[in-house]
Amino acid sequence: QVQLVESGGGLVQPGGSLRLSCAASGIIFRVNRMGWYRQAPGKQRELVARISSSGTPTYADSVKGRFTISRDNAKNTVSLQMNSLKPDDTAVYYCNTAESWADGSWGPTLPWGQGTQVFVYS
Repeated sequence: QVQLVESGGGLVQPGGSLRLSCAASGIIFRVNRMGWYRQAPGKQRELVARISSSGTPTYADSVKGRFTISRDNAKNTVSLQMNSLKPDDTAVYYCNTAESWADGSWGPTLPWGQGTQVFVYS
């Protein structure tokens, strides 16, 4: 049974940091590209960071230089270190696979977990 469990969210002031973690089970984790997505109120879910099976990261422009994605294939976990947080980073954060589609976009292939809420307030 496939399961994604996110944790680490919380309340933080602008400029603060949080570290999110995602534990995956039921998949051959090491062969999958993984990603962190977020959904802000009233907005579509977006991919903010992805990491290849070998550990190469790619970031959305909105988080580049502030967020760092990493993975531990031995533990089947993917993490997101978020620094210099802004109110615009407020969202529910989810992990999932990040696979490329024919139209050039990237998207998930697994059922969503419950996500973890990040709230950046001033």
